[in-house]
Amino acid sequence: MEAQIYDITGKSSSKVKLPENLFGLSWNADLVHQVATSLATNKRKPVAHTKDRGEVRGGGKKPWRQKGTGRARHGSTRSPIWVGGGVTHGPRNEKNFARTVSRKMRLKALYVILSRKYKDGEVLFVDTLAMKEPKTKMAVSALKGLSQVKGFEKLSTKKKNAAVIALSAKSASTERSMQNIGSVEVMEIRNLNPLTLLNHKFVVIENPAESLKNLPGHAKE
Repeated sequence: MEAQIYDITGKSSSKVKLPENLFGLSWNADLVHQVATSLATNKRKPVAHTKDRGEVRGGGKKPWRQKGTGRARHGSTRSPIWVGGGVTHGPRNEKNFARTVSRKMRLKALYVILSRKYKDGEVLFVDTLAMKEPKTKMAVSALKGLSQVKGFEKLSTKKKNAAVIALSAKSASTERSMQNIGSVEVMEIRNLNPLTLLNHKFVVIENPAESLKNLPGHAKE
C-alpha cells in the first residue's frame, strides 16, 4: 500500500509505504461510537446545578398547624411541591460522567478512523511543514498550496474543523504560524486521538516516514 507525498506547493515529491494495520482496517462503527462517546463524556465538566430542599433558603417554620385548618399538611415551604422550594432529581454538578476506555480499544478506534479517512481520500501526506518564521501569512500560503491537491480543495476555504495537522515532532514556529487559523488544529502525531480525527474533515500528516513511527501504540507493536 503506497501513498503520494506532496510538498507545500501541492506538487507530488515522493511516495511512502503505508502499514496495513494503520490504513487497511475495515470500518467498525460500534467500536468507534463507544470510544468517541466515552472520550467526549470524560471531557465533560458538569456546570448545571440545582438545590434540593435541604439547600434552598428559608422554610424553617411549619407553614400551619398539622390539623384543624382544613388544608393539606405541610412541614416546610421548601418542599419541592411549593413554589420556591427545592428541585427534585435536578442536575447536580458533583455527578461523575467518567467512563473507562481501555488503551487497546482507544488505539484500535484511532487506526480504524485513519483507515476510513484514507479510503475516503481525506488523508494528505506532506514532506515538511516547517516554517522559517512564525508567520500566519506563511501558514495561509502553505494551506492554499496544499489545497491544489485533488480532493483537498476545501482545505483552505472550510471555515470550521477543516483539518488536523499531525507533526512528526514539536515545531514551535509551525504551531505559532497556524494558531490564528481557526479551521485547523496542530499537534504532534503522538497526541492524536479518535475524537480529534472525527471532529475534523482532513488529516494532514507531515513527514510520514518518521511520523508513522511515532503514532500512538504503533512503535511498540
